[in-house]
Amino acid sequence: MDNRFFVDSAHLSEEALRRKHALEQDPSCRTDCMTYLPGMEQISPELRERVLTEMAGYDYSRYTGKDVLRALQHDRCTIEDLKAFLSPAAAPFLEQMAEKARLETRKHFGNTVYLFTPLYIANYCENYCVYCGFNCYNDIRRMRLTAEQIEHEMQVIAESGMEEILLLTGESHAQSSVEYIGEACKLARKYFRMVGIEIYPVNTEDYRYLHTCGVDYVTVFQETYDVQKYEELHLAGHKRVFPYRFEAQERALMGGMRGIACSALLGLADFRKDALATALHAFYLQRKYPHAEISLSCPRLRPIVNNGTIRPLDVGEKELCQILCAYRLFLPFAGITVSSRESRSFRDGIVKIAATKISAGVSTGIGDHEQKYTGKDTGEGGDEQFEINDSRSFRTMYQDMEQEGLQPVLNDYLYV
Repeated sequence: MDNRFFVDSAHLSEEALRRKHALEQDPSCRTDCMTYLPGMEQISPELRERVLTEMAGYDYSRYTGKDVLRALQHDRCTIEDLKAFLSPAAAPFLEQMAEKARLETRKHFGNTVYLFTPLYIANYCENYCVYCGFNCYNDIRRMRLTAEQIEHEMQVIAESGMEEILLLTGESHAQSSVEYIGEACKLARKYFRMVGIEIYPVNTEDYRYLHTCGVDYVTVFQETYDVQKYEELHLAGHKRVFPYRFEAQERALMGGMRGIACSALLGLADFRKDALATALHAFYLQRKYPHAEISLSCPRLRPIVNNGTIRPLDVGEKELCQILCAYRLFLPFAGITVSSRESRSFRDGIVKIAATKISAGVSTGIGDHEQKYTGKDTGEGGDEQFEINDSRSFRTMYQDMEQEGLQPVLNDYLYV
């Protein structure tokens, strides 16, 4: 296993340490990552099979500069064009790709940039994902906010002027039940016009319930679409089941959600193939559910608590820019979110080219927005999922976007 992901295990009991080492060293101790667990809803695998087939057949080394130039001349980007844009051959043409992507972005989104903030309400987790700070074997301060604490955090955020919130939890059914998340969503609807969730995948009926609680959209990171790499990185827990996670966005749409977001965590595996699979996942969902609002995220690996050595494989800022330009050219109507994992300079630049949504006032810890927004340190809180790179406040981000000639947008949807 990649040495980047190992963390200090001195705190574990002898039995837990034995189990952890067994999962890492002996694949026979792990469950089949392609087999659904009891209670997991199964839907048609057609979309998943199409995406994985395209990804498996993608040989980006065969594309040449001529293929990229040909793709740049097309008014409409085909799947073959997307493959050329994601290939190494496209690197010398990044400036041309960026200019074409900028024109597409302005055509469909004007000079707007949407602002939102995430709120982590719990960091308990039952999965062993070796790259994640929340994983069940990592020694961190665990916390689950009460309803009162959640509402207080939301009040602090809302007072800053923010109108869209993304609620996140660790993946623990026991500590963060669907009912617990639903109550948090009802509170969020009191303070925010747009509510999104980024939680563990659930069945269609659970998504339908969360939609009635006020949820507008669902984000799910597939992490990697490479099944073999997925198996190596997700060693235990419900998240280990690859197909159930892949089909989460479709179940969310079947449950009535207005929008979904797709993403790979770039740097876990071959980023070019993961980027292709992400784009095709979104593309095929859009074709199957034309009423849905489809968006993409583009996170890269970041250091976590107890492991500051985690870094993305091969994905520098130029490669990330290439991916985002390819996304924009292939999916001109899709929203593209760039998180606080990225540097201030990169985020300020990419929103002028391809991205349409950006986070502000970010904390990936639990219960510390009052400290972040007001400077008041309560001395309590749970550890963060990963280290952020851009810590600008909502007010600073808003002002910076205006100074860049962009129009910050806090909400684009009104309920009547």
